[in-house]
Amino acid sequence: PPREDAQPPERGAEDAAGDPQEWLDVLGNGCLKKKTLVPGQGVDSRPQKGQDVTIRLKAMLEDGTVVEEDPALTFTLGDCDVLQALDLCVQLLEMGETALIVSEAKYCYGAQGRSPDIPPNASLTLEVELLAARDAPDLELLSGKEKIQLANRKRERGNFFYQQADYVLAINSYDIALRIVGSSSKVDFSPDEEAELLDVKVKCLNNLAASQLKLDHFKAALKSCNLVLEHQPGNIKALFRKGKVLAQQGEYREAIPILKAALKLEPSNKTIHAELSKLVKKHADQRNVETEMYRKMLGNPSAASTSRKCKDKLPWSIPWKWLFGATAIALGGVALSVVIAARN
Repeated sequence: PPREDAQPPERGAEDAAGDPQEWLDVLGNGCLKKKTLVPGQGVDSRPQKGQDVTIRLKAMLEDGTVVEEDPALTFTLGDCDVLQALDLCVQLLEMGETALIVSEAKYCYGAQGRSPDIPPNASLTLEVELLAARDAPDLELLSGKEKIQLANRKRERGNFFYQQADYVLAINSYDIALRIVGSSSKVDFSPDEEAELLDVKVKCLNNLAASQLKLDHFKAALKSCNLVLEHQPGNIKALFRKGKVLAQQGEYREAIPILKAALKLEPSNKTIHAELSKLVKKHADQRNVETEMYRKMLGNPSAASTSRKCKDKLPWSIPWKWLFGATAIALGGVALSVVIAARN
């Protein structure tokens, strides 16, 4: 989620034009700065996280090119619905305040940019006016259509962060969408709305698993996949990602049947084919390593057999049957001696 390290106004910071005592270094790292152009109604009028805020927005590149204008942009503050630069700075605006925000690319569109108008690693200047702030709607009172629209909006924001390779923020957005879908309701939904909500839930869980896998959160990703498969046992994406999670953990024996099941459902899927072939080879290599390890633990049977044969050929090695025969002859001689002595 957005960082909560926004600082109170600090005096002494300088803007790019060298004008001191006007710019607020929001994060203390010089990457995100805010300057008030028109004062607002006081600190007490600042919006709170979780509220729905409406702003007037104008976004410009460093050369002054306007890349976005919205007279009434509405979003939930703190939910990562918009650029991080906005999410972090709007909570510092007073009602009615107009401010200038200068942000480096990392808090805007990052290394990906936004085709075709915002190049990669582009800093932006944002002119923002806070128009309204109100409490977010009660999820229990939303209609089926409203809940679906809200959850999809959060899911699509998660997709945006996933494409930007910001998997932490993607997970945050998917979690919010799942919380909306799973919230209790005092409104009855139609069967079609119930089915559509389930579809949104499955999509969010699948995307959540993909993000968790990117961060090597294997246990969480496996849980997300299993939740999908509880609703849709034949979901190919969930089967594929579950197989990948198990493979990442070295559980090739469990992963291979799952990928085979996914491939059976979609035989033409080249990605599953490639992953399955790779796992079969890794599993074979793993078994060879284990076999060699066990052989070393138990000793070398061929060497032991050779040693035993050599011992049998030693001159002092006497077969048991010879020893038994010699003992019998000796006992027989003793008995004969006793008989002769008795006769004498």
